[in-house]
Amino acid sequence: MSGQWRVQFDAEVTFANGGGLRTEGFRLDIPGREIDDADLAALFVRHLGLLMVADVRITNKTIIEEPHKGGRGVSGTGEDAPGRRLVELSHPVTDGMVTLPGWPAPRITDWLTREASRANYAPGTEFHVARIDMIANTGTYVDTPAHRYADGADLTGTPLDRLADLPGVVVRVPADTRAVDRLLLAPYDVAGKAVLLHTGWSAHFGTDRYGAPEAPYLTGDGAGALVEAGAALVGIDSINIDDMSPAAAGERPAHSGLLAAGIPIVEHLTGLEALPPSGFRFTAAPPRVAGMGTFPVRAFAVVS
Repeated sequence: MSGQWRVQFDAEVTFANGGGLRTEGFRLDIPGREIDDADLAALFVRHLGLLMVADVRITNKTIIEEPHKGGRGVSGTGEDAPGRRLVELSHPVTDGMVTLPGWPAPRITDWLTREASRANYAPGTEFHVARIDMIANTGTYVDTPAHRYADGADLTGTPLDRLADLPGVVVRVPADTRAVDRLLLAPYDVAGKAVLLHTGWSAHFGTDRYGAPEAPYLTGDGAGALVEAGAALVGIDSINIDDMSPAAAGERPAHSGLLAAGIPIVEHLTGLEALPPSGFRFTAAPPRVAGMGTFPVRAFAVVS
């Protein structure tokens, strides 16, 4: 079971300045397994951003145990959520792993073995120094503007406030939805936040299906909406934030729009199902390597 609760209900709203609104079968996230009509009415009004409401009549209320979908009213993980916790959101980098099919895999070897190091130190003292040979697009990584634009900021020029300790919001993408567009993003307050697109595609990481043409992506229009709304960073748990299918003909509107606006992109995220819809801090900071536009990160979230 999810340990999270939602409520389904009908509502009749009366406005103080005249008129009304009716809904049937409306669903909302709630913080626990119970909520009275008065609190539900307040949550409903806050979720929709309704102004000048005189009265809300709730009927046909049903509590459902179901994962939260996100909204303005509930930011936590539920009544049984622990205190502060760290959530891992990156794939481990291992020798020979495949991130992008057809691209070189990392090679992890020894530069100095423990046995060889013993000749350099006092008896009982030894060290190990490993070596890794890899391309920058390995595992979970961040794209900075220099990845797309010759004059864009590289890893050293991208400020920390675009990469670390950002307030986050998760956009749950419905199953079997490929294109994340403006309408799917419209309900979310993304200004100044790390916007993480949870498609579920990371379940296929390391398999041939991960690079299949039906992989989910962010549309150019969706990227434009995030730029206009002031998103600080955008991440996705799919193979690419852009459409990789042959129909896309190599166009990269999401990369182009976001990076032109100085918004870093984190690709190949994982574990987003463990995050609440909001109320967490996100970090995906790479080393400060001059002249590089992309690099692996240890992506994680701090959930309160």
